[in-house]
Amino acid sequence: MTQTRFPPPAEQPRLPEDPDFSADAEGLIPPSEAEPASTGGVPHKLTAIDLFRGITILEVVAHHTSGLALRYAVPDTLSFMLLQLINRTLHFAVPAFVFLSAVVLTRSLLKNFRPGRYFWRRLTRGAWPYLLWSALYMGWYVWTGQRPASTLTDPDKWLFYLQYGKASYHLYFLLVALEVYLVIPLLLPLARRRPPIVLALLLGAALQLGIYLLNRSVLRVPYPASTVLWYMLPITVGMAVGARLDDFPAWWRKYRLVLIAAAATAYALYLPQALAYVRGEPLNPMVYSGLSWAYTTLMALTVLGVAYSLQRLSRRWRVGLGTIGMFSLQIYLIHPAILQTLERLHSPGGDPLVFALTTLGYFLLALLLPAMLALLLVDTRLSKFIFGR
Repeated sequence: MTQTRFPPPAEQPRLPEDPDFSADAEGLIPPSEAEPASTGGVPHKLTAIDLFRGITILEVVAHHTSGLALRYAVPDTLSFMLLQLINRTLHFAVPAFVFLSAVVLTRSLLKNFRPGRYFWRRLTRGAWPYLLWSALYMGWYVWTGQRPASTLTDPDKWLFYLQYGKASYHLYFLLVALEVYLVIPLLLPLARRRPPIVLALLLGAALQLGIYLLNRSVLRVPYPASTVLWYMLPITVGMAVGARLDDFPAWWRKYRLVLIAAAATAYALYLPQALAYVRGEPLNPMVYSGLSWAYTTLMALTVLGVAYSLQRLSRRWRVGLGTIGMFSLQIYLIHPAILQTLERLHSPGGDPLVFALTTLGYFLLALLLPAMLALLLVDTRLSKFIFGR
């Protein structure tokens, strides 16, 4: 049987052709602004925030690895269907990291908001890495033959890539994060009122729907998922959680069964739409987007609750997961280049067992190599220069 070769990530098309859809929605994101608690790179007090970031960066790398494997899987086989299922299920990291950024920033700014310091840190820890890694990946795609050399001397290409986060398929979130940094201070008056989480869900859903309709009829932003407009629901919920984070563990214990049931219901409704999306079948954009927002936002809340529960794990597991979370930005930035290199050296193939082991090996290498590099560079000037921290 012939293998299905999906287009490479750098040139992945938008499916279906509709201004409300964007390949960006399939990408995944970097970590929150939570400060790692470390001494010489060794964690000494890992928090639920670190564990959340660890869980979510595992999801990011697994999502991208499954996308790579799908390009070589034989259609209509069990492996192919499982990969599609995994790939679509692991689709909550973008709003999850946006949600966590809103949680951490809201909590921090409610305690001490100094605009000068805040925006300087956003510039050095957000804008600079975005510009640097956009340039690096533009060079990478030319060097690896995925784009013509003329890309580097074309001002229109530079403008397009930087304006929409298109230098590589994963860098758009750094642009979204910069916009999140501008939005959170505007939400502080509401955060000071400490709105209930359920109310924030309702308000965020109404706001998200209103922005969706406004964009569809008036704004017509070409890549909405490359803007903060696409994430107002997780931002609003994250703001509410950040405003009452001390109360969240008790809230999770009280309502976790209800929340898990709601997330499971949203997932059951979302999954058929998501599978149809990846197959290129016609969809109602509003239904797909609404179910995607519901599933991913509820999953973000659930993952945070699970992260608090995981604090009871043995120290070995907590340190491993939390350390990965501490270096989630570095892993996020580097892992696509590792996956592309592995794919060029040896694409997955062979019988199902070999195929599965190869895919698992790619996942582990894409996860661990950047983490090891980050550990070697921690607290160095080079790390601050290339990663902003």
